[in-house]
Amino acid sequence: MKIAIGSDHAGFRYKQEIIAHLKAAGHDVTDFGTDSEAPVSYVTYVRPVAEAVAAGKFERGIVLGGSGNGEAMTSNRVKGVRCGLCWNLESARLTRLHNDANVLSIGERMMDLPTALAIMDMFLTTEFEGGRHLERIQALDQ
Repeated sequence: MKIAIGSDHAGFRYKQEIIAHLKAAGHDVTDFGTDSEAPVSYVTYVRPVAEAVAAGKFERGIVLGGSGNGEAMTSNRVKGVRCGLCWNLESARLTRLHNDANVLSIGERMMDLPTALAIMDMFLTTEFEGGRHLERIQALDQ
């Protein structure tokens, strides 16, 4: 799977671990930055991830920050992006299953690394169920 990833300084550490995990699993990952824990504005690194996913250049996107809230809000401002802020396995499963989310937001300060990796794996492996939700989601993308 082609995956775009980006974070601010507060998500940088987990971003590096997630990239290694994704590459080990055989995914094609493009890092949109940041490249250190030096303070930066999350919008600079998150918006390009969302735009690239919306343009169809990537199948999924992952954005990280301290809480993940700002990253989700920024991503969801891009037409064609459905970003879910996930904090446990069930939230990750449902954001894919029912909402066909194409971008995942994770807050590094909200969970430990094993939890973040498990959430990401759940997000990437859960298929959208379609059905009764499909028409609503397609309407959001228009």
